[in-house]
Amino acid sequence: MINGGDENPAFWRRTRDFCEEVILIYFDNAATGGFKPDAVVSATTAALGHSANPGRSGHKLSLACLERVYNVRKLLCDFFGAYSYERVIFTKNCTEALNLAILGALTAGDEVVTTVAEHNSVLRPLERLKASGVKVTYAPLDKEGEVDVESLVNSVTEKTRAVVVTLASNVTGATPDVKKIKAAIPENCLLICDGAQACGHFEVNMQKLGIDALAVAGHKGMLGIQGSGALLFSERLNPKPVLFGGTGSESYNLNMPDFYPDALESGTLSYPAIISLGEGALYLMQNLQENRLKTEQMTAFLCENLVKTQGVKVYSKPNPCGIVTFNLDGMQSEEVAFRLSEDYGICVRGGLHCAPLMHKALKSEGLVRASVSAFNTMNECEIFIKAVKELSAI
Repeated sequence: MINGGDENPAFWRRTRDFCEEVILIYFDNAATGGFKPDAVVSATTAALGHSANPGRSGHKLSLACLERVYNVRKLLCDFFGAYSYERVIFTKNCTEALNLAILGALTAGDEVVTTVAEHNSVLRPLERLKASGVKVTYAPLDKEGEVDVESLVNSVTEKTRAVVVTLASNVTGATPDVKKIKAAIPENCLLICDGAQACGHFEVNMQKLGIDALAVAGHKGMLGIQGSGALLFSERLNPKPVLFGGTGSESYNLNMPDFYPDALESGTLSYPAIISLGEGALYLMQNLQENRLKTEQMTAFLCENLVKTQGVKVYSKPNPCGIVTFNLDGMQSEEVAFRLSEDYGICVRGGLHCAPLMHKALKSEGLVRASVSAFNTMNECEIFIKAVKELSAI
């Protein structure tokens, strides 16, 4: 029983009502999207209220849910310019998708090139593989604090099995030139991309960019709910299962099915999460460019005004992902985040953001990250700047 459940019925009030009461501004969208389109909320609520286990039973409701899951696979395949809807795998988050791609595709003796800008969702699976004989090389940052693409490309050899790179840094919002990377690496080298901060903020077309595996977070820019994610991959990549269990197919077989998506989807799928991800993609098909413009305008405004604030050092440039990081002289990032929350009702994040090598490269012990979405407003940005200026004057 969750503490406070029976004793305090108000504890169960709707999250949105709670947030509107206690929070003035939500600028932590890079951690999880704080606002969802009405269509996403409605579709998810309907899925929660009347659903069955997709494909696990033969009755009409189970088959209807399975058909909707199938439709979302095709939708995501189109949205990301992927290769085949059968190779769209639903996961509970981007971390699971990256684990499937990295642990499922790489084996002892392989060589991998990645970057210091990566999230722990990339770094930790690779660190585990290092213990089994996989060689990992880390490309540094350039003088601008962005991924040094030339150094990355020069680290790739004919023996390199894969390049693993983020499409957008979760620390600064910087976006490496993936098309340039693809053009410079050997044809047989796989390109695996972490799309957690990029997907939903700008167009990501796998075939145009030459991406072999794309890991997607459903609950950030894609506007789905927590517990949603996906891995999309090409015919050049055949990940082995890292999770074993029921699939609803080949139940007589004690081994996992050898076909996708079943080979990588053990256990009950989160039907409401998948539906939310599909609705988010439908919304973005109509609003992606408008949302990107609004987000870029707000990040540009925040960067410009933070740079002018005494005692503030800014680490981000204007970007489509809504990420602006900075620090304040004389205050730890966690303290700044706490003061913004307690004194101003503004939600941001302080710390390392699960990207330790990035902070080491930036010579940072932690940064304040404000992350906006298209559902935020310029007025909120102005309030935020005023709050930071007041903190800087303490």
